[in-house]
Amino acid sequence: MPTVTAALAAQIDAALPQTQCTRCGYPDCAAYAQAIAEEQADINRCPPGGAQGIERLAALLHRPALALNPECGAEAPRLLAVIDPVQCIGCTLCIQACPVDAIAGVSKRMHTVIAQWCTGCALCLPPCPVDCIRMEPLPNADLATQTGWNAWTPAQSAEARQRYARHLQRHPRQLAQAAAAELAQTKPPAPTAPSADRKAALLQAALERARQRQNTTT
Repeated sequence: MPTVTAALAAQIDAALPQTQCTRCGYPDCAAYAQAIAEEQADINRCPPGGAQGIERLAALLHRPALALNPECGAEAPRLLAVIDPVQCIGCTLCIQACPVDAIAGVSKRMHTVIAQWCTGCALCLPPCPVDCIRMEPLPNADLATQTGWNAWTPAQSAEARQRYARHLQRHPRQLAQAAAAELAQTKPPAPTAPSADRKAALLQAALERARQRQNTTT
């Protein structure tokens, strides 16, 4: 990648929330940033960043702001993964799936989510064999307003990026997969793929449950 493009990709990456949720269709925020820099992807594929995130990218790149691509999901309040201690069997699959190492535990022992590190990516849901993980609203969160960058700070974004980098160092296979996807420069997977469909359904169901809980407490 030319130096100019690499520098631009780094600027774009810094403007992304670093949730590493893959909802944009790329393996991580850095890969999505590179695709934008190389004009292979639009700036409207990041639901966690939401409308404000798209505006940041539009200002950086001097492009018109676009509506969020619905194929990638909808802008929604940031959620927190919570593990049911009764159902958890200690399989460690969620630990391996978490891109920022926000889940602690050992084999055959109950796992727990480190709330301040959780990005709400929901990548821990699909691999759980007993469905003991649910997505809940942040404590004391206002679901009506805390979406996108209103629920996520630059400091949290920077920490998430660092934790993801350390995660990849401990999981070289995932690093190789991410690098291969970056180098391939291919079109992101179609949102209609089975895995994407399941993820979208899980996220939508989690959001609906969160809204119902919020309504019962107000």
